[in-house]
Amino acid sequence: MKWEGDAESSNVEDRRGMGGPIAVGGGITGVLALVLYLITGFNFNGGGGAGIQDAPRDAAQETKEVKFVKVVLHYTEEVWGAEFAKHHKRYREPKLDLFTGHVNSACGLADAAVGPFYCPSDDKVYIDLTFFDEMERRLHAPGEFARAYVIAHEVGHHVQNQFGISARVRPGDNDASVRLELQADYLGGVCLGFANRKHHFLESGDLDSALNAAFAIGDDTLQKRARGRVMPDKFTHGRSQQRVKWFKEGFTNPDVWFEKLDHFFEVRSSQDL
Repeated sequence: MKWEGDAESSNVEDRRGMGGPIAVGGGITGVLALVLYLITGFNFNGGGGAGIQDAPRDAAQETKEVKFVKVVLHYTEEVWGAEFAKHHKRYREPKLDLFTGHVNSACGLADAAVGPFYCPSDDKVYIDLTFFDEMERRLHAPGEFARAYVIAHEVGHHVQNQFGISARVRPGDNDASVRLELQADYLGGVCLGFANRKHHFLESGDLDSALNAAFAIGDDTLQKRARGRVMPDKFTHGRSQQRVKWFKEGFTNPDVWFEKLDHFFEVRSSQDL
């Protein structure tokens, strides 16, 4: 992915080192745990073994990753600012908070085990950079464009929040949650599709890396990996094939995104998406 040298966002708040590691899974209220699971879909402590704070990280690698996050966030700001303006709306840029170990958000105390998440109460995306290691090690989803997909997906939740779409999902409504998550995959694809038209950052194999990441975090794939069986009634994010389908659809044909917003809630069941 050819991103180095592109403009960086000024909306990244670097709070790394201010939190430190805490017991994975601790300190999150039941309500926050549910919200974060609906958003991120995977608790990395569930598979046992070493915690995500165990592996030492290279300083130069982290410096590059921070610049990468800032560049990708700037892509999202460019795209959504322009697209909202086309529809006579003002895009309110989110902040992106980098943290280590745990962080206090407006949604409560969260630790790194929940993965990246968006908090609608403070319009912030939260990321612990160790998640990128986990994508490669545990989910077998390497590649910078796969990481860009994660960022664009979370910003997609911010777009949903500004359109009032997030309010359609009530805690415990798994079908609505799947619709919301697949739509965020779609919006992430739309954003990166538009951004690539302008910046031409895509290289050979990049799209496959993002599609691989989308497949790796499908409910059926995660359930099979964690429990050895698939339980469709427990889906909150959609099947792997659905996540791949909607990210790819957004990326390859982004111009019709506004007209497609209602589609995700018009079909009879999320299984039809």
